[in-house]
Amino acid sequence: MTSLAKLSQYGKGFQLKVLGALLTDKKFVLNTRDLLRSEYFDSDAHKWIVETIVKYFDKYHTTITMDILKVELQKVENDILQTAVKSELRGCYESTQEDLAYVQEEFTTFAKNQELKTALLNSADLLNQGDFDGIRGLIERAMRAGMDKSIGHDYNKDIESRYRQDYRPVIPTPWPILNTTIGGGWGPGDLAIMFGNPGGGKSWTMVAAAGHAVQLGYNVNFYTLELGEDYVGKRFDCYFTGFPIEEVNKHRADVEKIVNKLKGKLIVKEYPPKGASVSTIKAHIQKCIDMDHKPDLVIIDYVDYLKPPSKSRFSERKDEIDDVFIATKGLAKELQIPILTPSQVNRMGAKDQVIEGDKAAGSYDKMMVADICLSLSRVKEDKVLGTGRIHVMKNRYGMDGMTWDAKVDTNNGHIEILGSMMLDSSSDKPTGNYKEIANKFFEMENKSPF
Repeated sequence: MTSLAKLSQYGKGFQLKVLGALLTDKKFVLNTRDLLRSEYFDSDAHKWIVETIVKYFDKYHTTITMDILKVELQKVENDILQTAVKSELRGCYESTQEDLAYVQEEFTTFAKNQELKTALLNSADLLNQGDFDGIRGLIERAMRAGMDKSIGHDYNKDIESRYRQDYRPVIPTPWPILNTTIGGGWGPGDLAIMFGNPGGGKSWTMVAAAGHAVQLGYNVNFYTLELGEDYVGKRFDCYFTGFPIEEVNKHRADVEKIVNKLKGKLIVKEYPPKGASVSTIKAHIQKCIDMDHKPDLVIIDYVDYLKPPSKSRFSERKDEIDDVFIATKGLAKELQIPILTPSQVNRMGAKDQVIEGDKAAGSYDKMMVADICLSLSRVKEDKVLGTGRIHVMKNRYGMDGMTWDAKVDTNNGHIEILGSMMLDSSSDKPTGNYKEIANKFFEMENKSPF
């Protein structure tokens, strides 16, 4: 392993990226803690930042926050140093994420070489004393420095980490009542499935989830294995403008006006059914990252249409589906990105007013892999009235089993969850009738169809 002799030879941009990683990446701090030396940095501001990071990490076992840095900075009596630190901290947080893996690896190599050099210099006196065991101990400690020390969540030490508000940074859904139920929204590594009957509006819920995230400023990759890219794009036009799918062509100017104001970025990529695998999706995501588009949310419409990752032939369709969903969950965990997908229910589930977990088509085991499972049930009366019911089938982050009334417009993807629906104790059917539910919807607009 070779490296440059001094950290200053790497340039200021490299050093800012190192400091930025130390400020935000707990694993990087953990692995380099025994290597971190403020004297590697020439700038007094950089030295102060490193010393503050180390001091905080040693006590709380996690990265220091911006709020704590502001407090510590107020304690600096030297006005010149305080101003310099403020400027450098701004540069650290604004430093680009490009080549970050290389920067972390190169800094670790540099620091390990510095540690080894120090051990060799300190061995001179031990050599004169004939203390070969002492020399061996110094060299072994130097060689072990910088090794991967992440053994998981240390329950005794990581109290600060698990009680921070951003311990599970989430992307909110368009539905506040659902956000409250699932811990705020879609979280890193989550796999969420929306079950429903054919033509019931599952894909439109995916459009709503993606469109809402883009409006909030998140980057979204939408993979379609059923519809064409252009048509999916038209669906997003409908969602953002509110115009129905059959009229949106007349409102191109409105579409362009709204799209230009979106805070996030949306990529729609089409693959034929069984024409892509989880590896294909991963390769495309990496291509997007290389082109400065790192997705915060991934939607695959449908995961059931992906090729299985294993080359072995499956005796049953169920085994193939299980393999695909397990690989998709693995991708979400590896990239720490939430992945959403719709999925069909079987023939019996298509007739139910509330779709339960046992009606999943293909394989019930896909629910075991997922973190959040929802269902959208819409029988023929619902499709006429624009109504439906959303049921929480599974939820790793809170309660499940709730069923909510929903107003569903499959012309523009506007879906509204109105609140909890009570179930009749003598059956699994919702109380009330379609006329009452529809009237409740239209009363909100001071008009009723009945």
